[in-house]
Amino acid sequence: EAELVDSGGGLVQTGGSLRLSCVVSGLSFDRWRIAWYRQVPGKEREAVAFIGKGNGKPVYADFVKDRFTFSSDNAKNTVYLQMNNLKPEDTANYYCGARWAAHSMTVTTPPHGLDYWGKGTLVAVSA
Repeated sequence: EAELVDSGGGLVQTGGSLRLSCVVSGLSFDRWRIAWYRQVPGKEREAVAFIGKGNGKPVYADFVKDRFTFSSDNAKNTVYLQMNNLKPEDTANYYCGARWAAHSMTVTTPPHGLDYWGKGTLVAVSA
């Protein structure tokens, strides 16, 4: 059975850094695309970053470019989201999710397009 366990959130000051982790079990990185989304209460979950098909390069939402870095350790079945220069508007629950790799994906892919989710980890950035 597939399971995604995300962790690493916390409270930081503006300009600080955090690294989120997502341990994936029951899914192969060859067949599933792992993504990071975030959600603020009252708003829809939005894509932050995911691994692109083919070249495997990360794709980022514009609001996190040059600040966040998506990486993976296939040996550990784990993906990471290194978040630097955090801003108060980055405050949200962050979720890792999985989408069948044969399906196309963009930063506008809605959350219902993903098949599996972690429970989320809260990132809070103080001003």
